Amino acid sequence: MAQLPDRGSLAAPGRRAKLTALGVTTMGLRCDLIIRDATLIDGTGAPARRGDIGVTGDQIAAIGDLSGTGADREVMADGRAVAPGFIDAHTHDDQAVLCGPQCMMCKTSQGVTTVVVGNCGISLSPVPMAERPPAPLDQVCAPEWWIFDSFGAYAERLRRDPAAVNTLALIGHMSLRLGAMGRDLDRPATDREAEAMRRRLAEALAEGAAGLSTGLFYAPSKHAPTEEVIAVAEALRGYGGLYVTHMRNEAEGVLESIEETLSIGAAAGVPVVISHHKCALPENHGRSVETLAAIEAGAKRQAVAFDVYPYAAASTSLAARKPRADVPVRIATSLPYPEMAGRMLDEVAVEWGLSLEGAVARLLPASGIFHNMAEEDVQRIMAHPMAMIGSDGGPLAEHPHPRLWGTFPRVIGHYGRDLGLFGLEAAIHKMTGRPAAVFGLEGRGVLAPGAFADLVLFDPATIADRATFAEPRQPAAGIAEVWVNGQTAYTGAGGATEARSGRLLRRVAG
Repeated sequence: MAQLPDRGSLAAPGRRAKLTALGVTTMGLRCDLIIRDATLIDGTGAPARRGDIGVTGDQIAAIGDLSGTGADREVMADGRAVAPGFIDAHTHDDQAVLCGPQCMMCKTSQGVTTVVVGNCGISLSPVPMAERPPAPLDQVCAPEWWIFDSFGAYAERLRRDPAAVNTLALIGHMSLRLGAMGRDLDRPATDREAEAMRRRLAEALAEGAAGLSTGLFYAPSKHAPTEEVIAVAEALRGYGGLYVTHMRNEAEGVLESIEETLSIGAAAGVPVVISHHKCALPENHGRSVETLAAIEAGAKRQAVAFDVYPYAAASTSLAARKPRADVPVRIATSLPYPEMAGRMLDEVAVEWGLSLEGAVARLLPASGIFHNMAEEDVQRIMAHPMAMIGSDGGPLAEHPHPRLWGTFPRVIGHYGRDLGLFGLEAAIHKMTGRPAAVFGLEGRGVLAPGAFADLVLFDPATIADRATFAEPRQPAAGIAEVWVNGQTAYTGAGGATEARSGRLLRRVAG
């Protein structure tokens, strides 16, 4: 296992006196690990401070002046930052967490130690599928992985073969719809079908799922009226579950969709999370002023949050949106034409002598990267104090969106340090303490004695995303080491380790 070099104890004059005020001096305590002389960013948004952090087992044992404390391993931070491990608030890692540490290097190399799976209405459980599911389910999990007939079975697989990161799981409305309605999805569910979905969701919540997600934009769910979603979401109330949604419309109908989202949460009596908030398509650019005001107004009445990724391009199934000449699209994957991954759709259309729509029809099943947002909206949404960070990456894509590998370093390096959109402490809060509070992750997202030792050591001066739209599979710069529950999961020098110290997490409702 590659690790940072151990450099012994510190002996800087006056250091002990400077650190005594930061925490309790723990003479006689021995830790498994001490990271010395670090800039500690605790995840709460509070100002950074200089000190040491000691880890015993899977927990933080002490923070402050640990010069009188020994450890089996000591790491010299030399002023570099230590933060809580980053929490990816929006992922499609349902399959990836089951495939071993190398599959998760796209996240551990960014400092991510916890992922929220089952988003956009798509979850790998609790519905098995004997044939390839419709888009976009087929773009998130390979057909052979749709084998879990209950959330309990999925959870047991994660317990038997732990992941490299912690996992919190949502149950997808789209998956539930397929289980209750088969392929007859171009209509509202009957009362009996909605009740079947509600019961299946309740069973999953009892087995440890954290909430319900919807993807009302997509064909398998867009015919579901608000009343159907409320009927299914009723199961959340008794378990303190969340309602998390890829809204029905993120373009011309975005304000109406926000109101629908808030009404579902209010009717079910549960907190709401708006997924990857955006204002899509050129005619809607700039409308984040309106949407954020609507969300703020909603937050005065009920619990609501949102996540965002730091790019002005989305990624989804090519079948999800009619192609437009004013929205450049890069092909992420194509089942019949895998060699087209990475190419621009308009170039392929010209090469084939087809219209954009004709090229899409030939490429399907396929996914793409849509350059459909304005940078001003991305920055305004990301800078909002309610914002959390989620990557929304597609691990199965041949040529993925760079957000799969670059999201968290990009927020800290490009938007925080380089553009000055927010300070380092605020950036870290958006990806640690804030999502931990929203998702009810007790003992995660903060640096504090007794908290779990999910940690990332990085250099604030050099951290940067290296993944690009042309070369998306590039690990970040500036990440020195990442620990999950006290075990090294990644080092900048050696890459992903073989540690499987991640856990399936349960939401603790506030």
